Amino acid sequence: MNKIELLAAYWTIAGDRIPMGPTEVSPFSLRERAEAAAEAGYKGLGLVYQDIEANKALMGLDGIRRILDDNGLPHVEVEFLGDWFEAGEKKRASDKVRGDLLEAAAVLGARDVKIAPQMWSETIDIAHYAAAFADVCDAAAAIGTNVAIEVLPFTNIRDLKTARAVVEGAGRANGGLCIDIWHMERGGIDFGEVAALPVGYLKSVELNDARAEIVPGGLWEDTINERVLCGEGSFNVRGFIKAIQATGFDEFWSVELLGREHRLLPLREQAKRSFDTTMAMFEPAA
Repeated sequence: MNKIELLAAYWTIAGDRIPMGPTEVSPFSLRERAEAAAEAGYKGLGLVYQDIEANKALMGLDGIRRILDDNGLPHVEVEFLGDWFEAGEKKRASDKVRGDLLEAAAVLGARDVKIAPQMWSETIDIAHYAAAFADVCDAAAAIGTNVAIEVLPFTNIRDLKTARAVVEGAGRANGGLCIDIWHMERGGIDFGEVAALPVGYLKSVELNDARAEIVPGGLWEDTINERVLCGEGSFNVRGFIKAIQATGFDEFWSVELLGREHRLLPLREQAKRSFDTTMAMFEPAA
């Protein structure tokens, strides 16, 4: 690809919504978001399950694809699959979501489906998770898409050693990781570890920034409410980009900004400010 292209991850321009909130469906229409993203310079959109399902009911998946095409947005990511490692009723519910996400990924041409480890847990059976991950990857391979485990500091896949063990155990070419700078910084993961990742493991990369201090509510409150525009926080965004580039990564980058102040801005301002400040990180520091 060489040329830097950015995708607006769902929460970056979703408006006044938070993960696991009363509803995750954006108050802005899909067409409004697509137009704002394209006008700002983005080349793709991220979509979450509830919003996909709401828009599928309105216009069908083909209708969603037409809106993206109308606005020159070829890049797509879909999320978030949980409980893929569970059994019983939780697994059955997860499989329903998996089927819907993969159906959307197939029609929308999504590069990857993001999946979540077990929240608020520290223990993990690597062999079990590797087998469960391989199963998700095989289902995704049937439609030609990747699966990206997001490494999250408040889950049981919180470091790159554990993440790599699951990916290696699964042994699927379309299975890898979602590496978000927030989770690396807050998880205390050295960028040298990031730079040492095999490029095939990088299925999604996310950019954002945050203040030095973690809010009293802890990591969850911090991640969903306190992120800021790239360059306006304490993260070494340029250093992170260099670490990712050192792997040979040459795909589109995602901008994921969840901030209580940002989400209340007018839609076009959310899109334009997030795009411009992130693109500036790819330029030499003044």
